[in-house]
Amino acid sequence: MRTRAIAAAAALIVTASSAHAAEIDAMITTAMKAAVDELAPPFERANGHVLRITYGPSGGLARRLNAGEPADLIVVDSKALDELIKQGKVAPGRTDVARTGIGIAVRKGAPKPDVSSPEALRRALLAAKSIAHTAPAGGGVTAAHVMGVFAKLGIAAEAAPKVKLAAGGPKKRRSGCSRCPS
Repeated sequence: MRTRAIAAAAALIVTASSAHAAEIDAMITTAMKAAVDELAPPFERANGHVLRITYGPSGGLARRLNAGEPADLIVVDSKALDELIKQGKVAPGRTDVARTGIGIAVRKGAPKPDVSSPEALRRALLAAKSIAHTAPAGGGVTAAHVMGVFAKLGIAAEAAPKVKLAAGGPKKRRSGCSRCPS
């Protein structure tokens, strides 16, 4: 699936740029960072284009595009992309390049909780000292999903005081451009 995602992202980048484009401004969801970081350098070497990539949570990138920040290419979650298409901010039509999942992690050396069933996950979350996920305000899709899981498990009120919010991904640019911020 990773190879398919990289190939699809390459196709999007190629079609997003014109034959004369030397620099391509791309807004890409943090969920695609590993694939794009692997894809971008060979793409730049092969054709001379320079990618100026801004990574961030999908909703945050969509807000930036809506606020007028220019981009030649945007790769965000399907809900955000559909809304941008509906608003006329991006060209109609889309190509799905990947699916992402949400994982559970524990500190190094900590025992791994049983999350093999909804009831086991419920017990593990209630037993946890803290639960971290991206901040909903940052625009990441993880927060809404995690909060929905809490509600489905019937533990939203109990989980809320344990939640530690994170910003939702890097905001730095990766680029071969010497003028671009690192």
